[in-house]
Amino acid sequence: MKNNNQNIDILCVGEALIDFIGHQTNVTINDTRDYHRYLGGSPTNVAMNMARLGLKSKMIAAVGDDGFGDYIFERFSEVGVDVSNINRIEKKPTSVIFVSRTKGTPDFIPFREADSCISEEQIPESLLKQAKIYHTTCFALSRKPAQTTILNKAKEAYDSGCKLSIDVNYADEIWESKDEALEIIKAYCKFNPLIKISEDDMLRLFGKKLPHQEIFDFFHNEGVDIICLTLGSNGVILSQKDKELIQLPAIKIDMVMDATGAGDAFWSGFLFAYIKEKPVKECLEVALQLAALKLQNVGRLPDNIDILSKLL
Repeated sequence: MKNNNQNIDILCVGEALIDFIGHQTNVTINDTRDYHRYLGGSPTNVAMNMARLGLKSKMIAAVGDDGFGDYIFERFSEVGVDVSNINRIEKKPTSVIFVSRTKGTPDFIPFREADSCISEEQIPESLLKQAKIYHTTCFALSRKPAQTTILNKAKEAYDSGCKLSIDVNYADEIWESKDEALEIIKAYCKFNPLIKISEDDMLRLFGKKLPHQEIFDFFHNEGVDIICLTLGSNGVILSQKDKELIQLPAIKIDMVMDATGAGDAFWSGFLFAYIKEKPVKECLEVALQLAALKLQNVGRLPDNIDILSKLL
């Protein structure tokens, strides 16, 4: 049921942290000598991208009461992301992740502290009633208390008429066990979220390479209507329940500068077009444009990405 009071385009719930991205290209972390600081976290990237695209974007997160926390607040404020529901945690430092710079899926080492301290008080029901999209990630769901908060509030969001979204960016390093991850992912799927997955995510989650249809069936059987499977340089396949698959090629890039955040850029484009009530194929086309733009920029998307809004 459509709610006319939805004046927040997207509520991003999850990790706001610092990425230290390697300066040397196409080497693993053990061969990286220098790192550069960037604002990081998948829901953070989506919140920032959506604000750059001119939408009303609000972030729910927890950061340390430290210099990195200050930096995160500053960066959000620069592009107009609403930070009024981000908590500062006094006794835990801001989470940081060291990431290799690569054309493929990056190698990373997480040092997690404040990011998982998201409380239910940060997400009142009145806020959920104002939001069009409630977005989170597998990373954010991997630790309590954030896990409990996000799941409880996902049900409230669903009941309030808000559309859910999740990037199933599963990695073994951030979960206690794969069984727990599958159980939590299934619990979130009950609310019929828009789902973004990659081939790499699915290889890690299921422990083997599955045919695409088996992956789609897994999520459809858990109650999901729309699943986006990104295939890197091979583009994307979208599966809608009981409809034909839609497959589109990636936009050709002459030189990939940095793959970190390309998936977030893709999903930002998709959700942007979805909020604008475009057909799913158009949502995919905008998503691919934004991913291509990200691949040509190190660290983050440029500030002039409102050019994409002209596509719609």
